[in-house]
Amino acid sequence: MKRDWINIGLLAFVVLFFVFMLAPILIVVVVSFTSAGYVSFPIPGWSMKWFARIFEYQPFIDALIVSFQIAIGATLASCLIGVPAAIYLARSRSAWASAVMTFLLSPLSMPMIVIGFASLFFLSWLGVGISFTALLITHTVVCLPYIVRTVAGVYAGMPRSYEEAAAILGANPFLTFWHVTLPLIRPGIMAGSLFSFLTSFDNLPISYFFGSAGTNTLPVVMLSYMENQFDPTIAALSTLQLLLAVIALIVVDRVYGIEKMTVAG
Repeated sequence: MKRDWINIGLLAFVVLFFVFMLAPILIVVVVSFTSAGYVSFPIPGWSMKWFARIFEYQPFIDALIVSFQIAIGATLASCLIGVPAAIYLARSRSAWASAVMTFLLSPLSMPMIVIGFASLFFLSWLGVGISFTALLITHTVVCLPYIVRTVAGVYAGMPRSYEEAAAILGANPFLTFWHVTLPLIRPGIMAGSLFSFLTSFDNLPISYFFGSAGTNTLPVVMLSYMENQFDPTIAALSTLQLLLAVIALIVVDRVYGIEKMTVAG
């Protein structure tokens, strides 16, 4: 009987936890379809006019383009840097390799606002200043750990015998990487790329430091919009961002499977 009560208590705790986590998101989604001109719940009626408002407000469109450019650019740059680094460091047992890996993963444990503040001063000192290039560099720093961690985890769990067999059969290092290593670590690359893209696309603390007429990302413009008016347009835009993340996760899961993307060494 005591065990039954414990199980019921644990089940109730899990249910309450998920309700606590999901209820705010569900309320935002519902509010995005309201017919009222203000944010309220429950909503008085249903309408799609706030989604149309997104495309009527030009700063949203301009910021959306910048956000996509930065997110894609930061993800590609992170892959170019992170994949070779992860492959080299994943199986190394030296102390310096462990130190370098810790350094590459350090942005995950640092407050975003600290990274943004420090990057603003450092890049300004280098002469880059507030620019698209500065924003891209800083986003790459934040996205890089996701690529390194996922690729290193998958590569460390991959049997060495596959690469050794390719070498024995006469393949040079490039052919071994292209035909053996790359296909096997591709799920890790896709997982890291997905997390990198979403992290960059939704980032506010870092983007806020580099905001200008030509470098404002969508989260920065959303914050500025909310400071002047608070209507359901923000809820509609948040719903579209949530939909983007869900679609990306579903596509990657269908292609590779979540279980293959979360292999750790």
